Amino acid sequence: MGRTSNARQRLLDAACELMLTRSFGAVGVADICARADVRKGSFYYFFESKQALTLAAIDAHWQRQREGWLAILQTAHPALDRLRRLIEETAATQRVAQEALGMVSGCALANLALELSTQDHVVQARLQEIFAEQIALVEGTLQNAAAAGTLAAASATHAVARAIVAQMEGMVLFAKLGNDPDVLDDLWRQTLRLLQVAEAVSA
Repeated sequence: MGRTSNARQRLLDAACELMLTRSFGAVGVADICARADVRKGSFYYFFESKQALTLAAIDAHWQRQREGWLAILQTAHPALDRLRRLIEETAATQRVAQEALGMVSGCALANLALELSTQDHVVQARLQEIFAEQIALVEGTLQNAAAAGTLAAASATHAVARAIVAQMEGMVLFAKLGNDPDVLDDLWRQTLRLLQVAEAVSA
């Protein structure tokens, strides 16, 4: 097989890449193995099924993304500044993808949610858990802002945090649909409207 020590990681990397660039449901195990340069017969040494690889790839992707979220949201900066940085980084990620791949790739987790959630309930459940964690991270940031007096308590709720995550995902979807990351330029201003905060106050 060659390079067996990192074959599993190469399979994960290949799956993560395909999650961003292609319809994952249309990609077979042979395609993943070819991208990873791993023999198909060896695939099942590491993963019992494509579903098992999908779940592992989802976890690997979220682990990397979560580290980025925490690096932004768990700093000493004012809470609204942290939230703005998270949103700006979301937009920047899509610009980098377009420059590297020639297209806005969208959110890998949302891509899978749209494609597989009605077909694979195990994948659906895992994605629900991850989005719930994202909402909780945003909600904690909003509560920090409320405690600091920069946000009304009525805007520091689970429902508002969910609306912010939904808006982020929805605008990324529109950016992908039009292959236009400029769609995301207004995302922070729209978030402020959700929060009922004047832009000057958040600056």
